[in-house]
Amino acid sequence: MKKEIIISGFGGQGGLAIGKNLAEAGMAEGLNVTWAPSYGPEMRGGTANCSVVLSDRPVGSPVFTHPTELIAMNEPSLEKFEANVQSGGMVLVNSSVVTDKVQRSDLKAYYIPCGKIADEVGNPKVGNMVMLGAYVAATKILKTETIETMIQEMFTGAKAKLVPLNIEAFHRGMACIE
Repeated sequence: MKKEIIISGFGGQGGLAIGKNLAEAGMAEGLNVTWAPSYGPEMRGGTANCSVVLSDRPVGSPVFTHPTELIAMNEPSLEKFEANVQSGGMVLVNSSVVTDKVQRSDLKAYYIPCGKIADEVGNPKVGNMVMLGAYVAATKILKTETIETMIQEMFTGAKAKLVPLNIEAFHRGMACIE
């Protein structure tokens, strides 16, 4: 099993955090992982990307040109990366922002209303956790419990009050797939 994932969106949409969470959860489950964020001028208002590899075998390189999955948090991300996704691959689209549909019929597409769900749970900043939940449910590569533990470890001290909100957003994202 080897997943090569591109996560892309505006800097403030939490795409890099989704990638980091996937990599850390993968490590916690004993997978070989890479996480390669893009810290260029994209961080000043443009699209920011990261590449993640999750594998049960050693990872030779964090660089790949044809991902197995794409998480598109904004329209430019879908436009830029859809063509490179492997045939039979998967695209998860933030339908709260992206109005276009996946054009290729050889890809499995999921449309996740991240912003809408984040607003429903009470914080627009948890849209990335919604998408993380959708990805975990769609791929079944990571355990729900691993992500929940990671969220608890991520938010400690004064930020511990954010744990229930983020776990709820994660579960709401999972429910979009089930």
